[in-house]
Amino acid sequence: MLKDKVVIIIGGSGLIGKAFINSTIKNHAIAINADLTKPNIEQKCEFINTDITKQNSLDSLIEQVSQKYGKIDAVVNSAYPRTKSFSNHFFDVDYDDFCINTNLQLGGAFLVMQRFAKYFKTQGYGNIITLSSIQGVVAPKFQTYEGTQMSSPVAYSAIKAGVLHLSRYLAKYLKGSNIRVNCISPGGILDNQNEIFLKQYKDVCLSKGMLDPSDICGALIFLLSDYSQFINGQNIIIDDGFCL
Repeated sequence: MLKDKVVIIIGGSGLIGKAFINSTIKNHAIAINADLTKPNIEQKCEFINTDITKQNSLDSLIEQVSQKYGKIDAVVNSAYPRTKSFSNHFFDVDYDDFCINTNLQLGGAFLVMQRFAKYFKTQGYGNIITLSSIQGVVAPKFQTYEGTQMSSPVAYSAIKAGVLHLSRYLAKYLKGSNIRVNCISPGGILDNQNEIFLKQYKDVCLSKGMLDPSDICGALIFLLSDYSQFINGQNIIIDDGFCL
């Protein structure tokens, strides 16, 4: 479905990003991993050190890839920069830390959209896909955290809601430019979470509960492919019914 498409996966060394890299390669795309750190597993693709909070880093990424391959068909932003205290409970969140995390993630998402949209306008076409979350669509279900030390970060909800509306804004702003802008909003992703939480999370879903990274790859491949050429400004939710 993606034969010869040049696809940049930003955050390709992360949990979801690795699955995105593997899936795009399996579908015969030319994948590039743009991240601050190399993955801890071998990937059959090029790695380019990239910081989404630095305009010159993103511009360098675009220049390197476009010069080497003659085009960029799509960019997928799955980067997840955050501070160590990102997951603090609401009343324990420091204002400066909230601002730092918002700048890192939402500001980084804006910068990715801006720099690639500028390139895509010159190229004459493009495809921008960003990861939001169910926490950007609905309020957290705090009962899933009862009996654990876990919580849903307040900055995460604000950031992911912002990512959704940034995508809608840009899709409309780029009307007539042959550039698509869409979001994928995954449910919770399995990553060695507390067993109590996993059970309580599954109770509010319809079947599986927490998802594997590979569970959201089908939506990515669809949005990257020509089968979705008239899907623009949309958000695809993959959450096993969590939002119901």
